[in-house]
Amino acid sequence: MRRAFGRQRSVDTDVLVIGSGAGGSVAALELAAAGRQVTVLEEGPRADTTALAAASPAENMRNLYRNGGLTPVLGTPTIVYGEGRAVGGTTLVNGGLLWEPPPALLARWAAVSGIDGYRAADLAPHLKTVSARLGPIVQQHGDGGANRDSRLLAVGADRLGWRWQHARRVVQGCLHRNRCTTGCPSGAKQSMAVSYLPRAEALGAHIRPDTRVLRLLHDGRTVHGALATGPDGARTEYRARSVFLAAGPLGTPGLLQRSRIQQRRAGRDLALHVNLRTVARFPERVAAHDGTIFTAQLKEFGDRGILVMPSNVSRGALAAALAGRDPAEVTQYLDDYDRLGVYTTQVRLHGTATVRALPGGGLLLRHNMTAVDHGALVEAFRIGSRLLLAAGADQLTPPVSSAPPLSTMAEVEEFCRRVRPGDWELVSVHGMASARMAQAERGGVCDERGRPYGFEGLRVCDASVLPGVTGISPQGTIMAFAHEITARFIEDGEPTA
Repeated sequence: MRRAFGRQRSVDTDVLVIGSGAGGSVAALELAAAGRQVTVLEEGPRADTTALAAASPAENMRNLYRNGGLTPVLGTPTIVYGEGRAVGGTTLVNGGLLWEPPPALLARWAAVSGIDGYRAADLAPHLKTVSARLGPIVQQHGDGGANRDSRLLAVGADRLGWRWQHARRVVQGCLHRNRCTTGCPSGAKQSMAVSYLPRAEALGAHIRPDTRVLRLLHDGRTVHGALATGPDGARTEYRARSVFLAAGPLGTPGLLQRSRIQQRRAGRDLALHVNLRTVARFPERVAAHDGTIFTAQLKEFGDRGILVMPSNVSRGALAAALAGRDPAEVTQYLDDYDRLGVYTTQVRLHGTATVRALPGGGLLLRHNMTAVDHGALVEAFRIGSRLLLAAGADQLTPPVSSAPPLSTMAEVEEFCRRVRPGDWELVSVHGMASARMAQAERGGVCDERGRPYGFEGLRVCDASVLPGVTGISPQGTIMAFAHEITARFIEDGEPTA
């Protein structure tokens, strides 16, 4: 029922889900399947496959990412953070990777957090459900005769005796359009926008895009809804019996702080993966633009939080990666376009970042990259360079604008000796643990049911609730946790409208 009071309205619902990414979509579908009346609020727009295909990658980047994909995490150096802001969340614009969390990681989280019930055996049924719904395949890098940059990664790994594997991606009928990170134009990638959310809508869930939540409503103990602004600018009070918060690793702690819920702990320990982008030139034609993302991944050093994989390559993305270099130098790279591959080396940081809500709705992010982290970046770049030189690259361009191209391991070692923490040009697309699940005495924001301590009626079910950093693409882990949190809510038999 809706009541109008001037420019402010009121909407009643049974369950309110804030955010439509990997966590929020799971909650929406499972709750709708359980017979609950579900309303999903999403800050960003809704873009179907036709709209994604009609827009240019640059237009989709501006429209589907928060701050156009350029959210700064201040520190030495400043890290550029990118996350989706659209129906489907970051799953709309990610590489579609779906890895299961390693059992050892889950056991370590249980020991550190003091929270049990999220081990491999507990999450296995949920991961099976996710796989059945999304249909992940092991994507061969030779599919369609494309992805030579992935084949070269495998060649280099084989020559060094290093372990690599084909990617496990949630795609069905990939056409290798090379636009994964700006929205799949063929609908092959099974983002939440084409998988979980349509199923939830078929069961009665309502999705409201372009709706920004200002704060959660509560009486100091029980959360009973949220105040939001819609596309027309009018404020609406959404009143609900239960609220599931899945606004992402930045949005969730920001909302908790604005709502005075766990405001001192929320956002205190944002964990990050960061990416080093290395441009590799090969003597032969690579045509990396003729393919898709991440079809092969170096796993040899995964236990150290270091992964290497090919990235999407386009002239625009290449120019962006080289933006700090001399224009004449960038022109030379563009002339060599068909011989280039861009490779991402993902590194798990030990130092954490903070998220702080600002007056007016903004967020301030700061990181505390440690000396250990700098050492890990140096070692990760060394590993990636060895791999690419073994694959036959004749020139490597590191993610440091002041550094010259490198052609030998001797030059790589000299670069590693000279590089300083502030020199790195880093990107991150994986944040987590900013409202982590752990015992209160161990610094937790949420309990074993995803409830922020001291409050009822609210559950957190996105990347922010994870107890720590995954070291792998986190979508599978996020979805498994969201399934478990939602299942516990349903099993608790909380009252319906």
